[in-house]
Amino acid sequence: MTDASDQEYDFTGLKAMFFNGTLTRSPGKSHSDILIEVSANIMRKHNVDTEVVRVIDAGIATGLYPDMTDYGWASDAWPAIYERIKTADIIVVVGPIWLGDNSSETRKLIERLYSVGHELNDDGQYVFINKVGGCLITGNEDGAKHCAMSVLYSLQHLSFTIPPTADAGWLGEIGPGPSYGDELPDGSRAGFDSDFTNRNTTFMTWNLMHMAKMLKDSGGIPAYGNVRTAWDDGSRFDFENPEYR
Repeated sequence: MTDASDQEYDFTGLKAMFFNGTLTRSPGKSHSDILIEVSANIMRKHNVDTEVVRVIDAGIATGLYPDMTDYGWASDAWPAIYERIKTADIIVVVGPIWLGDNSSETRKLIERLYSVGHELNDDGQYVFINKVGGCLITGNEDGAKHCAMSVLYSLQHLSFTIPPTADAGWLGEIGPGPSYGDELPDGSRAGFDSDFTNRNTTFMTWNLMHMAKMLKDSGGIPAYGNVRTAWDDGSRFDFENPEYR
């Protein structure tokens, strides 16, 4: 099998948003940002419009409603960010491991996605159904697969499409030590020579782009068997209640 040249793929028209769940405010260094750039750089080479949002800087309120100013918060950036998400084709949730789990900022993002997950698109499907989701994890302790499992489950539950090999990450040694991208005594950078990280990040990126383009070019997942408004109106899409069989 002959591999096609990377340059044959043009994803003009696709938009990707990376959400960094670091606990470090800008302009502080985020190791997750470094790994984001590995993926985002591949996308930009093929004309994907990319945006990176550092959640802790964004002014997103905590809560489970679409606009938390309706529930006592003085301000909430989420409604404006959600409008940008609506125009995106790819959402990548990125963040560090703390105490073996995703950071509080990553969880806040998932909760706010959940707050609008009940909304519907023009076909009556759940609003995220034709977007694809992925996950990048960084840290110094084991737990990358656990964190990715939680993120990817949450995204698919909210109707995101999850392509193959949709997560990647890098882990340093257990306990204190260099984080991804830190300079080592020999002048190299921690994690940059990890074939596992480099391969999976690359595969994830390409699978996200391929899946997003397939969905966009085909008009999305067919609006049959998954339309909330039709179900509410009585359609059952071949479902038979076992109680009446």
